[in-house]
Amino acid sequence: MSKNLTTRSDDYSKWYNELVVKADLAENSGVRGCMVIKPYGYAIWEKMQAELDRMFKETGHSNAYFPLFVPKSMFEAEEKNAEGFAKECAIVTHYRLKNDPDKDGKLMVDPNAKLEEELIVRPTSEAIIWSTYKNWVQSYRDLPLLINQWANVVRWEMRTRLFLRTAEFLWQEGHTAHATKAEAIEESEKMMNVYADFVENFMAIPVIKGLKTESERFAGAEETYCIEALMQDGKALQAGTSHFLGQNFAKAFDVKFANVEGKLEHVWGTSWGVSTRLMGALVMTHSDDQGLVLPPNLAPIQVVIVPIYKSDEQLTEITTAVNELTAQLRKLRISVKYDDRTTQKPGFKFAEWELKGVPVRVAVGPKDIENGTFEVARRDTLTKEVVSKDNIVNHIGDLLERMQVDLFNKAMQYRESHITEVNSFEEFKSVLETKGGFISAHWDGTAATEEKIKDLTKATIRCVPLDQKKEEGVCVFSGAKSSGRVLFAKAY
Repeated sequence: MSKNLTTRSDDYSKWYNELVVKADLAENSGVRGCMVIKPYGYAIWEKMQAELDRMFKETGHSNAYFPLFVPKSMFEAEEKNAEGFAKECAIVTHYRLKNDPDKDGKLMVDPNAKLEEELIVRPTSEAIIWSTYKNWVQSYRDLPLLINQWANVVRWEMRTRLFLRTAEFLWQEGHTAHATKAEAIEESEKMMNVYADFVENFMAIPVIKGLKTESERFAGAEETYCIEALMQDGKALQAGTSHFLGQNFAKAFDVKFANVEGKLEHVWGTSWGVSTRLMGALVMTHSDDQGLVLPPNLAPIQVVIVPIYKSDEQLTEITTAVNELTAQLRKLRISVKYDDRTTQKPGFKFAEWELKGVPVRVAVGPKDIENGTFEVARRDTLTKEVVSKDNIVNHIGDLLERMQVDLFNKAMQYRESHITEVNSFEEFKSVLETKGGFISAHWDGTAATEEKIKDLTKATIRCVPLDQKKEEGVCVFSGAKSSGRVLFAKAY
């Protein structure tokens, strides 16, 4: 199998695009800016979804489903949110097509089928959900309301890239209502921590927890908590956000509850979400010039076994040994694929599974059967070793655990070596262009300075780290006083 992947050092962006397609994760569709997620890519997303869903339910949340369409008047009710998403909205204006006899019977919009009120295809669901919550919340006994939705959303992006930015994407969005401000803030922080736990322990990607600046906040939120990751090309990627909404949506949709004393109060809200953009993060953080590298916790196939033989008799003997091994591994909930296709040679299979990032590859031939051994190769380091039949099951189990940790540590090492403290704007620009990564710099706290730095360098403030040290200094751009460093980076 010929991979012919562009190398990361030659063109990182091209390498990424080629890898997503060649590894059978996704492809562009017939709809501009939309993608088809292929079975192998969707299998990874399903594993992500299953794990996150478990974590949400363990923290008390329940799943529900809300409509794809939002009446325009409802969408406009919370002004900041509507304004923030206005340029990305897709709008339904008519509900029927008809034949046009003047154009060979081609379909055209029926002008008599205009909707009384235009419908927005959801770019996010706060409006439709909070309008529903008005009917669900009357008393403090109805709170907290902890709801999650798995859905698709549409944001009419002009420049798209598979997984990272598409006009339609899959995600989950949590929407919760609380009796007190403190409870809502606690929920926002809790969900940021759930995301960090998932991304670090399942995706093997280290993240920095922080707060967004006012200009980078979710439209309609009072505070946005985020987790930021660093890709191999030195660019940052926002891996998840959790928003403290205050009472903004409750007031816009008149969601009130009677407190213990019987007085009416507006509820306090949160929303939080991660999307198929995480698939892009997974590809970019760990993969190499040979193809995908998947952390074992999220790999659809954790172990692939390839037989090497010359005769049908040899294949039969190998298959008997493989069936025994497969049964033992599956008892440990390790996913195994026995690639006994007769249409492809072992070399082709090795290259294919390497490209698809399967963590462990086992090869077995007549000599292995004779010697009671298996050849085991790990995808991340591309190293091989011969393991005895008696120890193979334990070896593979230990190897998968070790690979998960090693991948995280490698990504952490890269990130830590790419956080650079700077104290002048010249140093800032130099590090950004020559090294990349996160730049830790003093900022004067003004939106004007933030915007000017962005205009001049394309770097944005990724977050104000939650563990930010109080450190008096001066802003790298304006020279005004600063009380702590923030993290800048170019970002996806």
